[in-house]
Amino acid sequence: MSWQFVHVGDMQPGSPKSFRYLPALMENWHTAKAQIQAIGPELVLVGGDITRDGNVHRFELEEMRSELDDLGCPYYPVPGNMDTGNKHTAVEGCHRRNDNQCSDIELNVTSGQLQHFSQVFGPLWWSVDHRNVRFSGVADVMINSGLPEEEQFWEWAELQARRAPADQHVWIMHNALFAESPDEPNWDITDPVNYRNWYFGTDQPGRDRLLDLFKRTNATIVISGHIHCRRTVMAEGIRFDYAPATAFGQWGDRWPDGDASLGFLLYTVHSDRVDCEFVPLETVSQRKDVYGVGGHPCPAARDYSEAWDQSFARELGGRVPSQADLP
Repeated sequence: MSWQFVHVGDMQPGSPKSFRYLPALMENWHTAKAQIQAIGPELVLVGGDITRDGNVHRFELEEMRSELDDLGCPYYPVPGNMDTGNKHTAVEGCHRRNDNQCSDIELNVTSGQLQHFSQVFGPLWWSVDHRNVRFSGVADVMINSGLPEEEQFWEWAELQARRAPADQHVWIMHNALFAESPDEPNWDITDPVNYRNWYFGTDQPGRDRLLDLFKRTNATIVISGHIHCRRTVMAEGIRFDYAPATAFGQWGDRWPDGDASLGFLLYTVHSDRVDCEFVPLETVSQRKDVYGVGGHPCPAARDYSEAWDQSFARELGGRVPSQADLP
């Protein structure tokens, strides 16, 4: 008998009491949530970027946990860069638009940010068996970081590689493992042409280590988000599904087979295969009201005095938050 699970991610709505909030993105998430509840999957995989500023505000993580708790079925999340911080770099990139934006090095993921996520959502890596499928997830933003959590993950990963394989094994991560192919170079973060290739993918040597882990654990599907553009790539005998976002589309013109439409992925598990279907949002919010700038604004550029919900501004006592307010 067949059964179904869902992958959803890249919601990024923000919070009414935060520096940034996009009501349209929250409405899109609510549309997706209602559609998922109507389908009634046996479980939901949540592919990261659950929040807009969860890397700064624990309350955003807590608010979105309440949203996910309403799904009515088990769900298994991994963090995205908006939830914990970006993939690690020791080289400054070319993306910074002005002095109000954090630099790439300032955006590196930290142990504190990872711990905040795990305190709200649970382990940063996990593996569960459901019927004839094994599901595993990893907080891949820490790969190549040198943080203690990364070493702990690789120790756990080695144990997973020694387990008896499952009939089907689905892995989820936030960043894509690669933009074009597993053997692509490490993209140059200082090159405007290739900055987004760097931003959306996984660098070496972590890329090869993850790919080796996927092969050793008999992975059949690897689902990633972050790009906000749907496509499927076969590599090393594994199906890599680039998942859509519910927030907004990106990079729709990057590949001939790319589709930046908003929605989520519905998987149907049969005895011998797992089929994937794109489910578009039934309605896409047209609201234009926005509070707060885009990108990755620095703490000193954040003004909470006009937030829709003034509770956090009152906690700050009217001051501009500092780096000490961050995890």
